[in-house]
Amino acid sequence: MPARRALRRDPRPPPEGREKLEQWIHDAEQSQHPELRRFASGLRKDWDAVMAGLTLHWNSGAVEGHVNRIKMLKRQMLGRANHDLLRKRVLLTR
Repeated sequence: MPARRALRRDPRPPPEGREKLEQWIHDAEQSQHPELRRFASGLRKDWDAVMAGLTLHWNSGAVEGHVNRIKMLKRQMLGRANHDLLRKRVLLTR
């Protein structure tokens, strides 16, 4: 638990972890598998977001929970009602 608290105080990634990730991406870019090369290329293109996702304590868990709830309601109502009733259920079900 203390290590987790330390990460929250210092949002920078540990240097050895960042170096290992950069080395893995470099190795993946040299891979013979095109899917792995494409994945590594995507990580490089969105490097700031990757680092933020690995180091910051914010996440989208609450939003994902609401999206999951709405999708469940949509599946329950499939073919049974119109969008007006779905809207009411989404707003009233919490």
